[in-house]
Amino acid sequence: VQLVESGGGLVQPGGSLRLSCAASGFTFSSYYMSWVRQAPGKGLEWVSDINSGGGSTYYADSVKGRFTISRDNAKNTLYLQMNTLKPEDTALYYCARVVLPLRVNDYWGQGTQVTVSS
Repeated sequence: VQLVESGGGLVQPGGSLRLSCAASGFTFSSYYMSWVRQAPGKGLEWVSDINSGGGSTYYADSVKGRFTISRDNAKNTLYLQMNTLKPEDTALYYCARVVLPLRVNDYWGQGTQVTVSS
């Protein structure tokens, strides 16, 4: 299993970024997937989940209405569109595979850094 995130960077408050996660080594279309983040000096924070088909999505209250999770099963790729970014969104963003029914993450990528600052 390999998960490789990309798309992070430095953005001004109010800006947008789109993160990608390229998956390989497993049947991507069979798994729920997550985005999880870790801000400097803080613990892991769940951001969003998406079901295997992409028709159901779930968000933390802190990002609801600003972030959109999606996936392209033909390309084995997970996305996170982040709009109206705030300084408190600054974090290392990870994609992770979800194992049901416990809905825990068993494989993680290396992360991509998002910094929101003027």
